[in-house]
Order: sequence, then C-alpha cells, then structure tokens
Amino acid sequence: MRRIGLVVNPVAGMGGRVGLKGTDGKVEEARERGAEPRAPDRARAALDGLREADVDVDVELFTWGEPMGDGVARAAGFDVTVLGHPAGETTAASDTRAAVEAFFDRGVDLVLFVGGDGTAVDVAETLDELDSEVPVLGVPAGVKVYSSVFAVRPRAAGQVAATFSDVETGEVNDVDEDDYRQREVTTELRGIVRTPRAQQRQASKQLGGGTVETLAEGFAEDVSPDTTYVLGPGSTVGAIQTALGFEGSPLGVDVYRDGTVLVTDGGERDIRDAMGEDTVVVVSPIGGQGFIFGRGNQQISPAVIRESTVEVVASRSKLDDLDVLRVDTGDPDLDEQLQGWLRVRVGRYERRLVRVE
Repeated sequence: MRRIGLVVNPVAGMGGRVGLKGTDGKVEEARERGAEPRAPDRARAALDGLREADVDVDVELFTWGEPMGDGVARAAGFDVTVLGHPAGETTAASDTRAAVEAFFDRGVDLVLFVGGDGTAVDVAETLDELDSEVPVLGVPAGVKVYSSVFAVRPRAAGQVAATFSDVETGEVNDVDEDDYRQREVTTELRGIVRTPRAQQRQASKQLGGGTVETLAEGFAEDVSPDTTYVLGPGSTVGAIQTALGFEGSPLGVDVYRDGTVLVTDGGERDIRDAMGEDTVVVVSPIGGQGFIFGRGNQQISPAVIRESTVEVVASRSKLDDLDVLRVDTGDPDLDEQLQGWLRVRVGRYERRLVRVE
C-alpha cells in the first residue's frame, strides 16, 4: 500500500498566459485579464498517470477539501480521505501548510503537490518545521518552476508517484515575483527535501549563458518583412532582439514584424491578435532543464504554437549540458506532435539536431 497526500494550489499558473509571470498577489488581476485556472487540469493529468501506472501497488489517497484536491481526485476515479478544508473563501499558503501537516500526521509515503515554486516552498518549509523526511513530488502548474522536485510533465508525476522505489536530495528554489516582473532573476535556495529518484524529474534551473552574438546576427539577417515573429523570454532571444534594433522584455513575450514591435510583454490574447499569416515562434531552452515550452512562457499557448512555425535557438554551451529538449504545453496531443528531432540554431549558419521529448 502506498499512502499519498495530494494538495492542489488552485490558482497556480493563472498569471502565465496573461503575461503576469506569476500569481503571487496577482490573482484578481489575472482574472480581470481573462485567466482561467490551470492547476485542476494539471492535477487531473497527474492522477490519470497515477491510476494508469503499470505497477502492482494499491494507492490510498489523502487530500484537502475543494478546491484543493477533493473534487479532481474523485473525478479521476479515486476514493479519497479528506483531512480538512480551506480556512476561508479563498485559498492561501496557510491552507497548503495545514494540508501537509495533516498528511504528516497520517504517515503518508509521499506528498504530491500541484503548483509552482511558491507552493514547493510552502511544502518544504512545513516539512522542515516538522523535522520530516517524507519525500515530495511536484506537479508543474506554476509560471516559475525552477526547483528540482518537479516532474517534467503532470502525467509523469503520477507515474513516478506510483512507481518510485528510491529517493534522493532535491532543491527547492524560488525567485521574488516583483523582481521577476522587473526583469531581475536571481534564484534563491529555499529548501532541501527528499524526492523520488526518477529520470522524469527536471533539474534545478541554471542561470547563465554564453556568447550568442553571431547566432543573433545570423537570425536578424534571415528575418523576412512578411513574417511575424513571436519572441520568447531569455537572454538568447534577447540578443536577437538587440540585433533587430530594439530592447525586448527579457522575461516576457514580444511580437515583431518588418521593423515594428507590435506587442511588448504580451499575454496570449495580445499575441494572437498580432499574428500574421506567416508566424514564427522563437524560443530558447531553459538551461539545465531543456524546456522550450511550458516554463516561463505560457503566454505562447497551444493555440499560438499550432498556428506557427517553431524555431529554437541556443548557444552551443547550453546544448552541451542538455540531453534532450522538453515540452509541457498543457496539451498532451500537441506535446506528442512536438516530440521528435528538431534542428536548433546554434550559430550564424550552424544548426544542431536535438531530440525533443
């Protein structure tokens, strides 16, 4: 019998597609911009992976009251034990912490949480206060997902939760969202926890980069005046923006066509409104993790990707540290379509063949 405690941060990731780069203190603004909850669908995908895992292990699932796990767990076909409920009309970090304390009291074998790095911090700090080594595993639902305790995709989290047999040390990292919105990114180690040992877990976010001037110059030389370019976040794409003659939003998404910046730091709706008949999405993988979609660029939604050509750019040194590239768009069918071999631009003319999974 494997005893799992499931807690869902229902507002995690809501700010992503509307360009807020996080939800801390921005839930109402995200709703005003038309954001919809993302975490419940991510939780359901993880629970589907848990239920369908090919392993002879019975699961006893504990959770917290709606909207923090009860409803989505029952909808996924689980008989659950609800240990408590949110204290107020809206959920808060204190509710997550209360759930983790209750899981600890019930002697769970794993805390499975759905959220981003902020949720990971709440879980890690609570376990530290309890002097507990209960392993934790994150289902990625937030905008910022820099910690190494997250699975690469939601369904993978469920599979790992059902099948893991060993644990190792994992880092919980976070950034200040206000600084993040002001284009300053410095990760801070907030905790060390035990987490399942599995290839389907992501690495910690590595900050840094290499010289990409020739790559950017080559890209700028190839730009067509009839093409719309959706330019994702990061220093590599930022170098391309500089070569095109403008200062982009390093942590946001900009749209450019024929010498004009059509959108600065836009959300999904802004991007779609600016797209032309021929649109190219330009992204660079996150160092150490390899994600090209689904981490920090949710504004580039499945709808945007389906209506565009994707071009991935990266320094050689960044690719040298990556075994594969990864996608986690929130649309399993699209993820499957994007998987395979991809030519990544690494220089003025050079490209390297890299596998996407």
